[in-house]
Amino acid sequence: MQAPHTVRIKANLHRVLATFAGHVIADTNHALTVVETGLDPVQYFPREDVVMDVLSKTKHHTACPFKGKASYFTLTKDNQTAENAVWTYEAPLPSVLALKEYLAFYPDKVELQQLGQGEEPVEPHAVHP
Repeated sequence: MQAPHTVRIKANLHRVLATFAGHVIADTNHALTVVETGLDPVQYFPREDVVMDVLSKTKHHTACPFKGKASYFTLTKDNQTAENAVWTYEAPLPSVLALKEYLAFYPDKVELQQLGQGEEPVEPHAVHP
């Protein structure tokens, strides 16, 4: 018998950074870590801790039966572009409502770094929608 699919959301107690083209584009002490069956943990950043003027919304969407419809953003900074590098659930399903107003980044398109209590870099989590 296969275990049920779960999506757990927990507060990340560490500082998390996202860097693109040598610039910090997100810096938060209020990330949410999403742990979902079969996927690596994902760090979600509150919008207020993201430099939103480097993002432009795209027409790309995906659907997750456990979280809802994901909308995407392209990231542009210093003439460098990463298409659909960022996603969000603007109207998440009720079971994951905490993700509303949060954004996640693909780790192959931005550098993610989690800092420990002493601000020492630790291994960031991989990101998957």
